[in-house]
Amino acid sequence: MTPTLDRHWLDRAAQAAALGHGYVAPNPPVGCAIVSPDGTLLALAHHRRCSDAHAEVNALAMAGDGATGATVFVTLEPCTHQGHTGPCTKALLDAGVARVVIGCADGNPVAAGGIEALRAGGIQVDLLHHQPSHDLAAPHRRRCIDGRPWVRCKWAQTLDGYVATRTGHSQWISNATSRRQVHRERGRVDAVLTGIGTVLADDCRLTVRNVKARRTPARVVIDRDLRTPPACKLLQTIGEAPLHLVARESADATRKQVLLDAGAIIHDFPCHTDGRFDLDAVMRHLWSHCGFAEVLVEAGPKLIGALLADSLIDELAIYLAPRLLGDGAAMPPLAGLFSDKLEQSPGFRLLGTHRRAGDALLRYIAN
Repeated sequence: MTPTLDRHWLDRAAQAAALGHGYVAPNPPVGCAIVSPDGTLLALAHHRRCSDAHAEVNALAMAGDGATGATVFVTLEPCTHQGHTGPCTKALLDAGVARVVIGCADGNPVAAGGIEALRAGGIQVDLLHHQPSHDLAAPHRRRCIDGRPWVRCKWAQTLDGYVATRTGHSQWISNATSRRQVHRERGRVDAVLTGIGTVLADDCRLTVRNVKARRTPARVVIDRDLRTPPACKLLQTIGEAPLHLVARESADATRKQVLLDAGAIIHDFPCHTDGRFDLDAVMRHLWSHCGFAEVLVEAGPKLIGALLADSLIDELAIYLAPRLLGDGAAMPPLAGLFSDKLEQSPGFRLLGTHRRAGDALLRYIAN
């Protein structure tokens, strides 16, 4: 096959892999296509749920005896270890495939080594740099290498870059279609994170509503002094989703007990001398102690700016609404970043653009 055809089939595999988003974490989404020597697609499959069969195994089951002598296109290097399922390298060797084309090497040392194992078994292996495959595996690499969740940040803004009027009014900048999409995204992550300022201003719930959720995300509030009101909607909906509060170690004990009695889970953290948290340590804690593999940030300008300043935002989802405010005193999406030169500011790469009725959704990934 030509390099163009190889990339075509890896593109198809990546599209299939995306169907697992929200189901397979903390495993990465993986897709697999099996193509016969004459170019016929025999199977297109993905990893459906965590602990279930991997994409390669699902595709081999679909292809049956046709897999013998075929070419396998898989977005991530096949695993070599025995976990909840057997090693995919063994399944590929047993099936007698002739060639495996891989879109991204596995950054997890526990599962890596598939390329060598397949070549040792006599299979031709080609590792391509396939950007969609790398983007699919990026959250997995973040957890394996940096020990923290993948952090996606969302906001809705006007065409001239504001998220609220000077009085704080923001409901609704985006349209109903965009807001429904946000609820779907909530239902595909492990936690939704915000700051106490947003809680006090909006009395938000941060639950998944009116869509089918693939998982129930916890709510996480950065609340240094435990100012979360006991009567707020976050606590009123505690039966729908857990509520985690990140507070300073010396927060008021009485206030803390009231929130604990209301069902909140409180994580005590030390503060810097300027009163700020070590947000990198907070994120690592959310992965290591809570198991949150993917976090969606829906917060105000200060928290978003602080996360960006610490290089803790991996992906952006910006809903662009066809409105103009033209008011320099209106609220921007982020604050607190200071760069004398453009090249010093955080950079992102465009992943895609999508129409949401009259809105535009712009998706970016950190450089």
